[in-house]
Amino acid sequence: MRVLLLNEYFPPDTSATAKMAAAVVDALAERHEVIVLCGRPSYDPSQRHPFYFLRRERLGKIVVERVSSTTFPRYRMLPRLLNYLSYVLLAIPHALMIPADVVLAMTDPPFEGIVGAFVAWLKRRPFVYNIRDLYPEMAIAGEIVRPARWVRFWEKLHRWALARAASVIVLGEDTRERIIAKGIDADKVVVVRDGARMPETIPNRDHPVAREIRCEYPFVVLHAGNLGFYGAWETVVKAAQMLNGDGIGFVFIGDGAMRSQVEASAKGCKAIRFLPFRPPHQVPHVLAAGDLHLLTIRRGLEGVVVPSKLYPILAAGRPVLALVPEGSDAARVIQRSGCGVVVNPDNPGAVVALVRELSQDAERVAHMGARAAAIAAQFSLQKELGRFVQVMESAA
Repeated sequence: MRVLLLNEYFPPDTSATAKMAAAVVDALAERHEVIVLCGRPSYDPSQRHPFYFLRRERLGKIVVERVSSTTFPRYRMLPRLLNYLSYVLLAIPHALMIPADVVLAMTDPPFEGIVGAFVAWLKRRPFVYNIRDLYPEMAIAGEIVRPARWVRFWEKLHRWALARAASVIVLGEDTRERIIAKGIDADKVVVVRDGARMPETIPNRDHPVAREIRCEYPFVVLHAGNLGFYGAWETVVKAAQMLNGDGIGFVFIGDGAMRSQVEASAKGCKAIRFLPFRPPHQVPHVLAAGDLHLLTIRRGLEGVVVPSKLYPILAAGRPVLALVPEGSDAARVIQRSGCGVVVNPDNPGAVVALVRELSQDAERVAHMGARAAAIAAQFSLQKELGRFVQVMESAA
């Protein structure tokens, strides 16, 4: 079959959606032809493109077509919105001219699902909707927009797109429940997780990169990844401040919309360190550096965002400290498997008590790490991509 994928970001964009889109495209291209319709790179790209009206690249069975969307930096909302709108306005008419058997849309920009449903409707082709983050709920919770009449209209269009889809692919059981609650047929809402590549070997913390990341703390709670709107960062900072001087360190590696705010609130706390992203080839050593890996979702955002960083942590055989609501998908995976601990994201005192307890119980920490390694293969990237392809083939 011929698949048309609609998503603004695609490598050399470095967003999580761009990377996952590339993995999905590679999996589909093993048996099918794929056309990616994206914009000019704008999300912290590893390579910038000069202006062009349309750029076409062919890589085997994969064709990447890029429209001439704007490329303003993503950190300010108005320029980023211009990137979104320029991409959509140019992509829709071009998408209508591309022959396809099925239309697949992700969630960049946040209203891409509506765009994909509209394109598929006009082309009279099946539509598959891969929800990476749930909008407009995510925009409201992150205080990017305020509840208003136009947001209600956005939700109405979004429900139309969901109803129009032959299949809706979501990242977790909690998101699936939210979609079904909107009145969508449960049979067409499918959980396909992002998964992780299984390493051949698991590095230890004696490597110089791991030692550098540990910052000489005897016990390290590590957060490697984006500091986005969805995290319970206030609770994390308060817990670190309460532990200040106890030899327990919270190390953050990466960037994100909330980093400057989190860093400002943690000023003067010796138990917190902020480090930049490491090169991709150092990621295994980054994952090996933590005694516990921090995963956090603010209450009310379960099912709105599903943090895919859980799966590389499992693949590295590291235990998880999850500051997440009890009903979240991450909490369910952790509690079923015993690969970590779940803590109330609103209770810094409970975080302090648990981290202190674990810092003195190496045997329990090692057992949770062993459980993580034992279940990691259930969420292998290869396995999840295989399920994704099956959903696409069934829809077509």
